[in-house]
Amino acid sequence: MKEIQKNISGKEYWRSMDQLADTPEFQQFLEREFPENASEMTNPVSRRKFLGLMGASIAFAGLAGCRRPVEKIVPYVKAPENVVPGIPQYYATTATFGAHAYGLLVESHGGRPTKIEGNEKHPSSRGKTNAFLQAEILNLYDPDRAKEIMHEGEQSDWESFVAFWKEKHTQFAENQGEGLAVISGEFSSPTLHGLYSTFKKAFPKAIWVIDEPVSYANMYKGLQAATGKLLRPNYQFENAKVIVSLDNDFLGTGVESVSSNLGFAKGRRVESEKDEMNRLYVVESSFSITGGMSDHRKQLSQANIEGFARQLASTLGIANADTSVVESKWVNALVDDLRKNKGTSLVVAGHRQSAATHALVFAINEALKNNNATVTYHNPSYAVLEDSNLADFASMANSGKINTLVTIGSNPVYSAAADLNIAAALEKVETKISLAVHKDETAANANWLIPMSHFLESWGDAAALDGTLSVAQPLIQPLYNSKSNLEVLNLVVSGSNKTGHDLVQDTWKGLLKTSTLGKSWRKVLHDGLYEASNNTAPSVNSSAVSVLISDTKLNNNSLSKENLEVVFYASSSMYDGRFANNGWMQEAPDPVTKLCWDNAALINPRTAQELGVNSKDLVTLSVNGRSMDIVVSVTPGVADNVVALELGYGRKNIGRIADGAGFNVNVLRTSANSTSADGAKITKTGRTYALANTQDHNSMEERPLIREATLEQYRQHPSFAPDMVKHPPLESLFEDYSYEEGYQWGMTIDLNTCTGCNTCLVACQSENNIPVIGKEEVEKGREMHWIRLDRYFAGDVNDPEMVYQPVACQHCENAPCEQVCPVQATLHDEEGLNVMTYNRCVGTRYCANNCPYKVRRFNFFNYTNDYPETIKMAQNPDVTVRFRGVMEKCTYCTQRLQGAKITAKNEGRQAKDVDYVTACQQACPAEAIVFGNINDPESDVVKAKKQNRNYAMLGELNIRPRTTFMAKLRNPNPEIEKLIETVS
Repeated sequence: MKEIQKNISGKEYWRSMDQLADTPEFQQFLEREFPENASEMTNPVSRRKFLGLMGASIAFAGLAGCRRPVEKIVPYVKAPENVVPGIPQYYATTATFGAHAYGLLVESHGGRPTKIEGNEKHPSSRGKTNAFLQAEILNLYDPDRAKEIMHEGEQSDWESFVAFWKEKHTQFAENQGEGLAVISGEFSSPTLHGLYSTFKKAFPKAIWVIDEPVSYANMYKGLQAATGKLLRPNYQFENAKVIVSLDNDFLGTGVESVSSNLGFAKGRRVESEKDEMNRLYVVESSFSITGGMSDHRKQLSQANIEGFARQLASTLGIANADTSVVESKWVNALVDDLRKNKGTSLVVAGHRQSAATHALVFAINEALKNNNATVTYHNPSYAVLEDSNLADFASMANSGKINTLVTIGSNPVYSAAADLNIAAALEKVETKISLAVHKDETAANANWLIPMSHFLESWGDAAALDGTLSVAQPLIQPLYNSKSNLEVLNLVVSGSNKTGHDLVQDTWKGLLKTSTLGKSWRKVLHDGLYEASNNTAPSVNSSAVSVLISDTKLNNNSLSKENLEVVFYASSSMYDGRFANNGWMQEAPDPVTKLCWDNAALINPRTAQELGVNSKDLVTLSVNGRSMDIVVSVTPGVADNVVALELGYGRKNIGRIADGAGFNVNVLRTSANSTSADGAKITKTGRTYALANTQDHNSMEERPLIREATLEQYRQHPSFAPDMVKHPPLESLFEDYSYEEGYQWGMTIDLNTCTGCNTCLVACQSENNIPVIGKEEVEKGREMHWIRLDRYFAGDVNDPEMVYQPVACQHCENAPCEQVCPVQATLHDEEGLNVMTYNRCVGTRYCANNCPYKVRRFNFFNYTNDYPETIKMAQNPDVTVRFRGVMEKCTYCTQRLQGAKITAKNEGRQAKDVDYVTACQQACPAEAIVFGNINDPESDVVKAKKQNRNYAMLGELNIRPRTTFMAKLRNPNPEIEKLIETVS
């Protein structure tokens, strides 16, 4: 057994630095029967804090949650046929993320949105979502949202603000907007674009500032320099056989991550040893989700990534660049791979890279004939991507040239570069108007605070990357006295008070070329989109690219422990801070570090040893004359002498979830160094800081859980995955139950396409009413997620590979948990599900101790005890809310299975694959999860289980898990593998 495992894998997998060191403390931790303090009740104060956290997750949805939108709705005396109590309805709408749009289908129970899914017809979602989109349901019901219009700290109303602004509008109409400024994020919306254009014409002396903390401005500038046009790229990963990512986390925090995951996964899906597979090279400064999926990865500082791009271009013969940051043989092998795949390769660069690098990448793709093959370019017809910037605003405000500011969902006091000192600049602005979701850092000092409606409460529209147009329609009346960005901007621009519904309809009359909206409008609302295209075929201006490269000087400063480089990156949970008050996202473990409720300064083990620091040490980090205290997390995969800092944490006074969670690293950013800066130093403070890290929770001791091989090894040994563990014939002591009739449920998870992105985890939490428990409880190992995403490292501790394995209840046919429950609270049903009878469970936790997968979760508190009855309105009414002393776990979304069977029975047919879809399967953007009836030979799950990569984790225990895994494959470049072998 060991010989086969060594030949195929040759790797030792480890989950954490403690496990790798195999310290006595770690072994003691593993051998505990229950998590630390698991048998103890926390004190009353902590319990109240915990219940406060829970309330923040869903409180105050209440009776407001069953209010339908009041506009243009006629009450019915006789209920329409399509409205049946208990049967959810689905509505198409659109969510925007900056200038990007995602088409969605939202599940609604009695007028209450409860679950978000992707719209299969929309090009940016294609039926899938990501963790951010799943979490928007919780944002809707956030009790800390701003609730009333406030004027000078006192409650006011919309009519008063309208009257106030009409006087202002008259003033600005006369002076052409002199002294007026608007700050917003990027957007791509026909209606918003129309208002923006009207604003620029009506107020030519006013300024409109585009503020995005995670800015793609360098990409726009680079493409404009290379082509002479303002363009946005749309990557067709499904067409690419060789992909090179230069600091681009397109599978993780990239704004088009859903479609990118779908496209990339198509090239990783291998059904037999005869299939081909794409190859991914990643160059980055710290581990990302995309880096974890790579076949080859180089960890470089940010300055050296730009140097690598020039070295790559020079080797391709595109530009003369006297740089050599990576050994030439490695680059030559990469270049040969690209040249062999002209037209089917793709090079992408991340938002942190310079405009020169983006221009260079366009030229590389042009030379490789990838443009308009694996990447298309689009005119942002309805997008506003650039205008004035915050530096312009700060300068004008400080000189007294701005007397009125309107912020539209923007929070520059928190997120702007520290050297701009936006807070001080705002003090010199006479009138500040803030449209904000929360009373955030910017809105706190506004003269007027207007609560901002959630997109599920308001009308809007958007243009997708490829030009597809879609409408956002409200599913619920605003829970609070809020207004949409359209309604506020329309008032600012025109001085008139119109509803969002009327504004959108006015725009779409022009788009649909009709004076009255009829069938075509209803079709748009039903389908959620209107097909359009903005494709273009630009050509490269080589001389402009050369000039830009020559004008952009490389930073050649050598790094050391006295000259560290800090790198700022978008959070996979908070993004730029907009999800900071969302309990689901705060408690979702970071895909790489597995931290939750905090960010940290990430450094690799070698750098940590040189600096003499360890994880949980609180240090002072200084750069650019600024400093802050922050906790250290020693993390493999970070480049030497690089400190990676996660954005989005350290919020103040916006809500009970966000307050006190993590560190605000924006205090170290400057306008000149907003993405990275060198010259940093770390000083030890002698103090420590507690971190909630879930990686070692529910560990399974040294067992062959991950099974991995290269593509070539797989071709030589197609059955390597099941062959890695040899065991004698598996015989049961009991008479086996026959599962050969009726529905029998099973699942497969493809480790070759799973990216560990947390989408399944958040989707499961949304679907199954899983509670948020808070940092203190997570530290004790009490997290309640039904899905655990195990992250493993392999190889060099300073430069390892990374692989993920989602683990939930395996629904074993010979389930060990069932054999030890003294009250038969966990049993098997006739369809092979390991089910829980909640009101029979007495909480012995024997089942959790006897579960080899460690996937059962215990309720240490009665989460619903102090809730009003109406709080259930914010949850899925089809799923039981559990109580204190009860064990829970994955149910294969049994409520969905029962619903599908009932529907099929009523229609006189057998349920099919398309009818029963689990929440994790439906949300997964990589389509890594396949679920279905294993008694149906035509089902996708049966076909998946027949593949030779399929294996049962811990199958040698004869527990017969219904969930199985498809082994991980990598596709390394043979020439680079030879180089590695030579070095080793």
